[in-house]
Amino acid sequence: MARPSRYRREDVLEKAMQAFWNEGYNATGMADLVSATDMRPGSLYASFNSKRELFLASIDLYGQRSVANIQQGLDSSASPLTGVRQLLRKLARDTVSKQGKRSCFLVNSVLEMARQDPAVRERVNVYFRQIESLLRRKLKQAQAEGELGADRDPRAIATFLLNNIWGLRVLAGTDPGPRRAQDIVRLALSVLD
Repeated sequence: MARPSRYRREDVLEKAMQAFWNEGYNATGMADLVSATDMRPGSLYASFNSKRELFLASIDLYGQRSVANIQQGLDSSASPLTGVRQLLRKLARDTVSKQGKRSCFLVNSVLEMARQDPAVRERVNVYFRQIESLLRRKLKQAQAEGELGADRDPRAIATFLLNNIWGLRVLAGTDPGPRRAQDIVRLALSVLD
């Protein structure tokens, strides 16, 4: 009996996340969320307590998926540095795709809400730190396998790459064109050489 409820919750979160992602937190009203989720206002409030709590749960849904996708991409490569390179090249391709033009829900949330709501900032930072940790782990592995010089700082490189990833995600909203995105990634990846 609890299983259908769980899937319903995920379905509602997916629809709410899409609404927030398309319009932003401030421009998405409860009427928009009711329409997007096919739920009554009372049911939404009973399940999530408030629009803000629904937004935070939407951030969690997106963040968990992002971390899982990045980890899968990094772990499925032949070598640690190949995984990092493939991740950034994929992000360059995604930046110029139709879906990419929406930018990243985490980045959008930070840009819109982080100054107003410390809980949003902290929630997004949880996922940023996890992604940075995945990159750092791969860079340390690359160092242990001799792919990355012993004099290199995996922590600093991971931070630099994360900064470039989220910069690409912001840039996606400007329709940068493939060459511009590829140039950014090429230069970012040069720190691995």
